[in-house]
Amino acid sequence: MIKELNIFLKKENLTMAGLGFSAGLPIMLVFSTLSVWLVKAGIERSTVTLFSWAGFAYSFKFLWSPIVDKFQIPMLKKIGHRKSWLITTQILIFISIIMASYSNPQNNLKFMAIAIVLIAFFSATQDIAIDAFRIESAPEKKQGPLSSMYLAGYRVAMIVSGAGSLWLASFLGGENYQQDVWKQVYQTISLFMIVGLVSTLLSKEPNIKNKNKINRLDQIKFTLSTILSIIVFFVVFFNFPKLSTSDFFLIFIFNIIKILSSFASSLFTLYILEKINFLPQKQSQEIFIKPIINFFTRYKKIAIIILLLIGLYRIADVVMGVMANIFYLEKGYEIKDIATFSKFFGLIATIFGGFFGGVVAMKSGTYKSLLIGAIAAALTNILFAFLAIAEKNVAYLAMIIIADNLASGFAGAAFVVYLSSLTSIRFTATQYALFSSLMLFIPKLIAGYSGSIVDIINYPLFFIFTAILGFPVIFIIIYLNRIK
Repeated sequence: MIKELNIFLKKENLTMAGLGFSAGLPIMLVFSTLSVWLVKAGIERSTVTLFSWAGFAYSFKFLWSPIVDKFQIPMLKKIGHRKSWLITTQILIFISIIMASYSNPQNNLKFMAIAIVLIAFFSATQDIAIDAFRIESAPEKKQGPLSSMYLAGYRVAMIVSGAGSLWLASFLGGENYQQDVWKQVYQTISLFMIVGLVSTLLSKEPNIKNKNKINRLDQIKFTLSTILSIIVFFVVFFNFPKLSTSDFFLIFIFNIIKILSSFASSLFTLYILEKINFLPQKQSQEIFIKPIINFFTRYKKIAIIILLLIGLYRIADVVMGVMANIFYLEKGYEIKDIATFSKFFGLIATIFGGFFGGVVAMKSGTYKSLLIGAIAAALTNILFAFLAIAEKNVAYLAMIIIADNLASGFAGAAFVVYLSSLTSIRFTATQYALFSSLMLFIPKLIAGYSGSIVDIINYPLFFIFTAILGFPVIFIIIYLNRIK
């Protein structure tokens, strides 16, 4: 057992924990801590949960993952391809957090939305670089410890930007809304991005020679094309025809069409640019098409089933998680309670769950760990239904949060190992970005409506609903394990 624990203390695993910290720090400022800020500012529940759609930056990051995968950053070329992207995105995340700190949701919600989207965008871009860095740094059999340390760092950062930010807000007087309190909170948390910068500088660039590098002119063309496709996505999204109805189901279907239409317009833009020879056809297929073809060639008939598993595996956690802080506040728990039990002890439980999930994946196989994680994640959501109907009780809150986070940590570690095993070393960043984008798309889409769902069916039924969402995943895992 001691020998197994010593694996986690190797330099490459410790620096990966630092990179995980850098990846986890912005996530709470985009979702969890932000939701407390918005609720305290008096923003409506349904609007607060719509802010979770900033997470679509993580869902569509595969659109610009080829840039991270193939293109060099000229001024930082000497320190290595992956490390140069890590440093660049870490600096941009810091700047975006500072920008968010100057926003006031009571006066200008749009400015806050822009700042939060920028944090999410640069954070998602950093994730592309970190995932590629991790996968290229070790063979599949050593991915378990790397993944566990990455998730451990990720969760520690979530404690800092989750519990730490809420404790700081409470200490500064955040129970009663004051804009300057949240400004100080976000600026303080931004300073912790130094951990990611130091970890990047101490890390060793993966010894992977990418033969598909592209000349400088084509790099510029691909970069401009990708930026244009992203702009087209948002232009179509924000100018899509309005739907005048109060039918929740019709609104949900309409918004799926809206997002898919925006995505199709973005892809069509790239297609046109290729047809007019602005994008070189050979390189464009190498970057955008071959990673997809490679995946379907390797997995053949079960490729669609695998994609279905990826798209649904975290749905129970994500949909429930968006409402968690709002639920705690409306139930009457104070910010310091949320900081202590949800963002501190809960995330420590997630770290332990992550270590356990990594060890089980390494010892017993990926599918067994995936199955345990899926069952646990669904069942622990039911505990929140009990919390919703029970009297306010801090002991209940602590026990249920710890159980839920143990399950979430276990499932998360198992899933990272699984996604890494699916990735071809030829298309590391692009394929992993596609997988992790798919992983978040459906959950984030539904999560954006979680506030409206609670308005209709109330909290107990909502938590049971999120548990039911996780059941299909269990049968998919059993099926794939049988035919593998």
